Order: sequence, then structure tokens, then C-alpha cells
Amino acid sequence: MAKRSENGSGFGADPRSAALPISPPPVIDTAICDLPAYLSNGVVGLRVRPNPFAAGMMRLAGFAGEDPARLIEVGATAPYPLALDLALGRVWMSDLSHRVGELEQSYDFATGELTSRLSFTTDGCKASLEVLTFCSRDQPSLVCQEVSLRVDKAVEVAVRIIVDGCGINGRAVRALRRMPGEQAEIRDGALLWESAGGLATCGIAYGSELIGADAEPSRPDLQGQRLYSEYRFRAHASRAYRLRQIVSVVPSVTHRQPDCQAARLLGKALRDGFDRLREANRRCWSELWRSRIRIIGGDERWQALTDAAFYYLNSSTHASSPASTSMFGLATWHDYHYYYGHVMWDIESFVVPTVTLLQPHAAAALLDYRVRSLSSAHRNAQLMGRRGLQFPWESAPSTGEEAAPLPGSASWHEDHASLDVAEAFAFFANVTGDERFLAERAWPVLAGVSDWIASRVVETERGFEIPAAMGIAERPEPSDNSAFTNMAAISVLRHTLEAGGRLRHAVNPAWEKIAAGLVIPRRGNIILSHDGYRPSEEKGATPDPLMAVFPLGFPLERDVERATIEYYLDKANDYIGAPMLSALYGVWACRIGDRRRAMRLLEEGYGKFVAGRFHQTLEYRRETFPDQPPAGPFSANIGGYLAGLILGFTGLHPSSADITQWATRPVVLPEGWEAIEIERLWVRGRPAHLRAVHGAERAVLEYTDGG
Repeated sequence: MAKRSENGSGFGADPRSAALPISPPPVIDTAICDLPAYLSNGVVGLRVRPNPFAAGMMRLAGFAGEDPARLIEVGATAPYPLALDLALGRVWMSDLSHRVGELEQSYDFATGELTSRLSFTTDGCKASLEVLTFCSRDQPSLVCQEVSLRVDKAVEVAVRIIVDGCGINGRAVRALRRMPGEQAEIRDGALLWESAGGLATCGIAYGSELIGADAEPSRPDLQGQRLYSEYRFRAHASRAYRLRQIVSVVPSVTHRQPDCQAARLLGKALRDGFDRLREANRRCWSELWRSRIRIIGGDERWQALTDAAFYYLNSSTHASSPASTSMFGLATWHDYHYYYGHVMWDIESFVVPTVTLLQPHAAAALLDYRVRSLSSAHRNAQLMGRRGLQFPWESAPSTGEEAAPLPGSASWHEDHASLDVAEAFAFFANVTGDERFLAERAWPVLAGVSDWIASRVVETERGFEIPAAMGIAERPEPSDNSAFTNMAAISVLRHTLEAGGRLRHAVNPAWEKIAAGLVIPRRGNIILSHDGYRPSEEKGATPDPLMAVFPLGFPLERDVERATIEYYLDKANDYIGAPMLSALYGVWACRIGDRRRAMRLLEEGYGKFVAGRFHQTLEYRRETFPDQPPAGPFSANIGGYLAGLILGFTGLHPSSADITQWATRPVVLPEGWEAIEIERLWVRGRPAHLRAVHGAERAVLEYTDGG
């Protein structure tokens, strides 16, 4: 069995004693059918190709543009800031890409660093190259790269450092080599880029350093949509050469003159130096990994998949993000763009709970995006003839307005999105215990959504009903009384009433009446997806009532919960492989004590979604949906899996009560697992240790700071 390498790669180390996460195995071929490596810090996201000299793709949190076909606001792609080209003699790599070989990439999850190795051979010479790339978590506008070069014989070498905007929608507005009126140069330059439709701009300032040769870069004017610098020097076989790149990227949502601000931040970064930036980034990741989720017992593969999920989710979130995150974090690729970088309810339901416990400041940033767009949610409700706050189905990254592609049919009836947002605010307030957040951030959302509920329901002889709504299963026609929607509405109203009492705010008496009278469709002890539900209907196997059981935590009588879980688990084969809810089947099976089924469903509902280069979790399972493009890392699947590990199997249900009361159920783990342990979760602003041993009456969550 392979052993862990120094950077944490490979299998074989005991996860119960390992200090480092298990990194995925190196990739030693082009694997052109797989998604390229994804690097991110939650503010900047990169797709790095197997040949890192070729331009990949870059996304920035909050950088928006107009889709040229749909004419809607989307998360825009920005020029790739770390492209390169290499010439040996007069032969450029970009002209002879077939002479690139020996491609190998390795990913160190412990440090967030990607290392790419390759060679470039001409008729007379061979260059061996190693490229180290990372996105700085310490200074989140920065992406950094170091290229190491060796040649097998003396040769004239040219290296170009390229900010490459070719092939993406938008235009270069200006390029700066020197700040106007200043003597100091920008090393090496700054580019102002405007997105398609002129909705936003971003600034990209880059600097470089060549170590091992005495050469200064030439810096020609902007060449079409490319800005580059070029080093020329004579390389010798006995020497190693290093080229370092530091790039600052700033979207206009955070600064009105983003190229100038990027140049300022670059200047500081160049003064700090590459080595200090790298070390600071490593410290940030070391601190995050103190919250590593350790699975004791069972197949070590699950520890590797858990480490990958932890890494990708934390990569895509940061306290400095100005615009939440999207369904794929800040990852994109040419053949999947159908969510357009929009912020959707999945982030609040699947990402916020986990991130709240792992890096609460990043979770606060995700929610702050919703706070800044409250006026958009209010106007959205007004346009639908309702009161309060109705959050969009697909929220535009810069404005928070509805951005669903036309005709926007899902936005007509997918009412649970507002409830999911409100639930996330209540969850964050309970976990952090932040009374100021509750009063200033959560209360306006909870009260506004409760007002919306009051304007959305109708009173009938059955009680209160929500007609013509869409549950989690997106069908052509809405249904009355979607079970998940109604149960989530009840939960939100209860949270609002509790918050009102804690804050001593006046509450609408209708809220309590509606919460007590909202219809939940049932057949005997089984909660049905909606009124008139038929198992044979389109997407009839979708287990949306179980979403209310977990992660929502809606309280049900024991026999009702069990009957409902068993009913939908029996239909798992007709659903599992689809996005979002598949990752939760293992938790639901454990809630009825079926460990063997839980392990099987965990494999079917999550394990088989992880595929391709570096354990990226895909949206759809490949063999179930072969016509879907491989798209990942998919935040909902990852977040659902991690929430199951932290809260589901362990039986934790955070509330406003003391944390000793959060463990509400016996610990039941999938077959073969002995325990789940996390050294540090953040609870009420303090570090807390979690240990959940299978068969224990309750998991143990306790503070570790001695306070």
C-alpha cells in the first residue's frame, strides 16, 4: 500500500494519528477528459491546466458581466493572470505544443499548493520545468506562481509572463506600466478589464522576479487582449533558474478603480516577498486544518474523500468575499456554465452550516451578501404582489436581483429559497451566539421572510396553505402545499418568534397562528411531497420531505419520521445520482438505525460522485447521468456530505440553548465506522472539540479553551 508522501499524498497513513490531510495521488498524464485542477482562496478562483503555461480560467467573487446570449447578469470570467510562454532558441512552446511532455501534477491539500511538472523539447534542447501555484488566503487578492527551469545544454531562453484575456467575453480598457504623475513604475504592469455588457471592471496588476540570471524584462504595449513581459537570457546546463510571479486581482465591487488598487496591493506583496507570502498562506491552511474531520475506523478511502471535501469547501469561502459563493465555488470550465455563477439557495442550505462551524467569519461573509441585497429581496416581493422579503431563485452576484434565465419559470414558484436563507441566518445566530448579529442582521431577515410567509399563505378550512409552490424537485408545474416548503415556513416562523422574544421585539400575532396551522400533506404516518402526490409522477422519488428531517431538523413524532424515511429510502434507486440530496441518504438511513444501508447509500450518494483529477466532487454521478458534462467541485454535494459528518451522524442540532443540549440523538455511524472526531469547531466564539462514538447515547461537544 502506498505511503503518505511528505506533502501528504497517497494512502496508507493512519488517519487517527496523522497531523496532515490525505492529498490525492499525483496525475501523470494529460487526462484531457477530466476537469483541470481548481485552486481558490474564496476571493479568486483558478482553473490550472495540466500544462500550466497555457491559459486556464479565472473567476473573481463579485465580478459580474452580461451573458451575450441570455442577456442576464452572470459571474464573469476574467483574464487568466498566470499564463506563460517559453522559447528555446527561436522555438516557442505555444507554436509546438506537441513537444510538451512528461506532464505531472500533484496537489498538496495541507498547504493549498499545486505543483506541475513538464518538459519542452526542441530539436536541439530540452527544458525541464516545475511550476508551483497557489492562491493566498492571507492576502486574498493575490495569486502566486514560481517556475523552476533547467536545460540540458546552453541555449538562449525567452520567457513571457502573460495576463491573457483572449477568448473571453469583455475587453481591455487600459494598461498601465507607470502610475500617472508618479516616478515609480508598476512592476510589471496593470490591466483594467471590463466585462461583457459593461456591468463591472476588474484590475490585474502583476510583478515578476527572475532568479539565476541577470536580465530585466521588456514590457511592450498591450497586444490585443494580452499584456505581457518578456525575459531573455542565456541558460546553462549547470544552473537552475527561477521565475516568480505575484499578481493582485481586484473586482470593481470592492474598489471603483480596481487597477489602481491592485497596483497598490501588488506593491505591498512585492515588498513582503514570495517566500513570506507562501509561508503566510501555509500558516492559514495549517490553522484551517485544525478543524479536520477525522473518521476513525473503516476504509481509509473515506478519510481521503472527507479531506478533499473539506479542502474544496474551505477553498471556495473566505471572510473577504464580497459576493458569497456559487454552486461551483469560483470554479468554471468551458462546458458547464448553466448556473451562471449565481448565488442560489443551496449555499445557505448546504454550505453555510458547515462553514459556520469551521470558519465563522467566512460564513458571515456569505450571509453579508444577503444583507446587502435586502432591498432587492424587498422589491422582488413587491413585484410578486407580496410583502416582506422574497429572495431570488438565482441571485445576481453584484446586485442580488433575480437573474434566472428567461422565461424564469423556476423563479415563479420556487418559494423555499427565501426560507432557506432565513434558516441560515437563524443557524448562524444560534451557533455563534452573537446577539449583535441576531439583532442587526438576522432579525431583519427573519421578520421580513415571516412577513412574506404571511402574505403568501391562504387560510382555508384545512388551516393555512401555500398554493402553487415548487419543492426541491423542479417540475414543469407547481403543486399545492409542498411539504418541504411548508415545514421550512413553520421552522422560520418559530425561529422568528423565538428571536423576537430574545430581543424583546414586537411580533406579528399572525406568525404564531400560521406556524400552528400550516398544512403538512400526509398519508397515514408518511409525509408526502405535496398535495396529490403520486409516486409515479415526474421526479416522484425526490426525498424532499426528508430534507426537512435533516438538515432542517424539523421535529416529528418518532413513528412519522421513521415511516417517512423508510418510504423514501425504498425509492432511493430512482433518485440517487442526482445532485444535492443524494449525499444525505446515509444520514437518513442512520436515523432509523440501518448502518449497512447507510454505508451503501453513502457510497452511492456521495462516494461515486467523486471522480477525475484530484478528487473533485461532481454535480451528477457519471454512470447515472452520462450525458451531463463533468462539473465540479459541486458545493451542495460537498456541503451536504460534510454537514452529515458534523451534524447528521453525530445527532447534533444547534439551537439557542447551551451547547450541552445540542446532542439530541444517539450516535449512529455507517457500518465500519467507529467514531467521528474534530479537534476544533467554532462555537459561540470559542474552540470546541467534538467526539461522536458509534453507539454512544450522545456525542460529546465541549469547549477546549478552559473558559
